[in-house]
Amino acid sequence: MVGTRIKDFFAQILVVVVLIGAVWSLALGAEPVKAVNSESGVALKGYDPVAYFTVGEATPGAAQYTSSWQGAAYRFISAAHLEQFKAEPEKYLPQYGGYCAYAMSLNRIADIDPDRWAVVDGKLYLNNNFLAHSLWSVGKGGNIAAADKNWAVWPKTPLDG
Repeated sequence: MVGTRIKDFFAQILVVVVLIGAVWSLALGAEPVKAVNSESGVALKGYDPVAYFTVGEATPGAAQYTSSWQGAAYRFISAAHLEQFKAEPEKYLPQYGGYCAYAMSLNRIADIDPDRWAVVDGKLYLNNNFLAHSLWSVGKGGNIAAADKNWAVWPKTPLDG
C-alpha cells in the first residue's frame, strides 16, 4: 500500500514537472549548448566513463590518464581504461553529451551529478540530482525515447578541436 502511494506521488510530481517543462520550453527558445557538457574542457566532471561499466560506480579519473574526444577531455582511473575508451569511445560516452537525461526528456538542459547515473541497454545516462534521477527512473523507456528525440534537434555550438 505504501509503495503504491509513493509511486502515485512520483507520478503526480512527474505530471507537474512535465507540464512546467512544456510551458517553459514554449516560453523560452532553446539556446545552443556545447555538444559535450564540460567544465574547463573536462567532461563528466573528471569521472571515468569506463568505470561506470566495469567498476559499477562513479569513479573520479586521474589527470595522467586523459584522452580528448569531441573537444573535451575524459579522465580515467588507469591506462587500461584509457585504452578501452580509445578502442571504442562511442560505447562509453554518456548520452546527450553528458547532460541530464531527465532534463533532456523534458526538452531542457541541466548539468549532472556524476553519482546519479544508470546504464540501460549498454548506454550511460546521467542525471542532475536525486529527484531528477528518481523521476527519470520511474519511466526510463519513455524518458529515453523523449530525450533521444529532443537531443537530436537540440541546437549545439560547433565542436572545439
